[in-house]
Amino acid sequence: MSKFELKMPKMGESITEGTIINWLINEGDSFDEGDIILEVATDKVDNEVPAPAAGTLLETKYQAKDVVKVGEVIAVLDVEASSSKQKSKEETVSSNKSEKPNSKRKPKKEHKQSYTVPSVSSPLGKSEGASFFSPLIISIAKEHHISFEELARIPATGNEGRLRKSDVFNYIEDGRPYKFAQPVVQDPTAYRIPQLTFDKGKGKIVEMDRMRQMIADHMVYSKHTSPHVTAYVEADLTNMVNWRNDNKVAFQEKYGEKLTFTPLFVEAVAKAVKDFPNINASVDGNNIIVKEDINIGMATALPSGNLIVPVVKNADTKDLKTLAENVNELAGKARENKLSGDDIKGSTFTISNVGTFGSVMGTPIINQPEVAILALGIIKKRAEVIEAEKGDEIAIRSMMYLSLSFDHRVVDGFLGGSFVRRVADYLEQFDTNRTI
Repeated sequence: MSKFELKMPKMGESITEGTIINWLINEGDSFDEGDIILEVATDKVDNEVPAPAAGTLLETKYQAKDVVKVGEVIAVLDVEASSSKQKSKEETVSSNKSEKPNSKRKPKKEHKQSYTVPSVSSPLGKSEGASFFSPLIISIAKEHHISFEELARIPATGNEGRLRKSDVFNYIEDGRPYKFAQPVVQDPTAYRIPQLTFDKGKGKIVEMDRMRQMIADHMVYSKHTSPHVTAYVEADLTNMVNWRNDNKVAFQEKYGEKLTFTPLFVEAVAKAVKDFPNINASVDGNNIIVKEDINIGMATALPSGNLIVPVVKNADTKDLKTLAENVNELAGKARENKLSGDDIKGSTFTISNVGTFGSVMGTPIINQPEVAILALGIIKKRAEVIEAEKGDEIAIRSMMYLSLSFDHRVVDGFLGGSFVRRVADYLEQFDTNRTI
C-alpha cells in the first residue's frame, strides 16, 4: 500500500474551481478501484470523482460545500501498489465496463419510486435537507421547465438529502407527479404563498360532468405547459362576404350543402399552413415534430355547453364543396352528440370561430399538443378609410379581427405574426370571380 494525494480534477478548459457536493466515502472506509469517492459541482456540470485504485480514505482536506481550486489536494488515500496507472489501457477499459468479482458495489436496481407529496417551506423550493441545488440540477430543471418549487418535492438520494441528477431524470421518467401539486407549508414563520380563503357565495351547486372536468384539466395543462403569446390582425372580408351572399343559395341547390363561412376559413388557414409549415407542429421534449398532414380542428360547442374539436382531415387537399360537406357533417354530429373517436382525433392546427357568439375577438388557449390556435371574431360592418382611384375615401366594409395564440417555446413572433397575416391576406384577396 502507498499514500496517494487525490487532487481536484480539471473538468473543462474554462473551469478553474469546483464545489464539493458531498463525500461518498468517509475517512477510514475502504473502496475498490472505480468507486465514486466524492461528487463535485461546477457552473456547467456535476462530476463524480472515482478512485484511481483500491484502498482506504485516510484524510479529507475539505468539507462538503467548500470551493476548491483545480489541482489542490482534496484527500489523502492509501492505495494498493498496483494502481490503475500501471495497468494497460485494455485492462482499464475492461474494469470500467464490468464490475470486479470481489467488488463491494451493489448491482443496480430497477427504478421504482413511490411518490407522496412532501412539504415545501419556501416558494423558492428550499426543502428540509436541501439547502441549495447544484448548477447541473438547475440547468436540467430549466431545460425541462421544472420550477424550484417542483424541484424541491423530488425525493433526493444524495448525501444529506442532496438532489442528484439521477433523481431528477427518474422523476421526469415517472411523469412528473408533482407538476401540479400544491405546497404543504410546515413552518409558519417562513415566507410562503398566502393561503387565501375566498367567500364563494351561496347558490345552486352544479357538479362538473366528466367532459367538463377533462376540459378543465386540458386547459390548465395547456396554460401551464405552453407560454402563450397572442398576435392580432384585422382583415377586410367585404369581397368574401359579398361573394358568399351571392352564391350561398346556388351552392346549396347544386350540392345540397349550406355554405357557411367556416369552410372558407378552413380553406384559407390550410393554404397559410402550407406557406408556414412550422406552425403545423407539436413539441416532444427537445424535438419539434412538423406534421406532414394538415388536419384542421374546429372548436365546436355541444348542446350541453361543453367544447369539442372535430377535425377536418387533409384540409389542404379538398375543394370547397368537400370542405363544406365535412364541416356541415361534423357540426351536425356535434349538435346530436354523435361524434365518433375518429372525428375528434388527429388535429394539427385548430380554429375557433368566436364570432358565432358575437365576440369581436378572443384569446384562445392552445389545443395541446399543437403549438398555435386561431380565433376568428365577428364579421362587423364599419366605416373604413380605403384607397380609391380618386384617393382615400370612407366606405362601409365588412371587417373581422383574427387572433393567433402560439406557443412561444417553438413559435417566435415573426412566425406567429407572419402566419396570421397570411391568413388575413388570403381572406382579403378572395377571388370574387370564383365559380361554384
